[in-house]
Amino acid sequence: MITSIKIGITGLPGAGKTNALLRVIEMLSSDEIKIGGMINEPIVDGRKRIGFTVRNIMTGESLTFAHTEFESKIMIGKLGIDIVKLEEVGVKAIMSACEECDIIVIDEVGKMEVESQAFIDAVKFALDADKPMIITLHKKSRNPLLQDIRRRDDVRILEVTPTNRNLLPHKILRLMNGENV
Repeated sequence: MITSIKIGITGLPGAGKTNALLRVIEMLSSDEIKIGGMINEPIVDGRKRIGFTVRNIMTGESLTFAHTEFESKIMIGKLGIDIVKLEEVGVKAIMSACEECDIIVIDEVGKMEVESQAFIDAVKFALDADKPMIITLHKKSRNPLLQDIRRRDDVRILEVTPTNRNLLPHKILRLMNGENV
């Protein structure tokens, strides 16, 4: 029995936010619960992150929206950001999840993604939906959207660390099942 809890996973870059989220999705998927939304996945060359793809959980559609080789007006560090690709897959995935799914997943609300007003609007819409949600949040960003999410009474924020990254998915599952942890 999944409650309508909204869980925010935060942590430093590389701490394991997306991995914890993917583990929760894997654990929930066996219960025949319809999960939708978006996942950001790093593109790695050796040990360096050179870009990110955005993937629609339901359809599997995936596009590279940030890369060191992209020329863009929007640069985050060495990454050029293609907002159109983020919106084409990510925003569409969030909106579909709000309509069609039991659980909404948004990975990640971070520096790159908040450059898109359509993304910001989709996140706000999803937060107001009466559905359970798991959302990963950039830890240090002072963006107004992230600050608003952190201040919400209906979002439980959990931090992933190297120490708890393996146990956190189990804790999230217990919270979603209505247990007090």
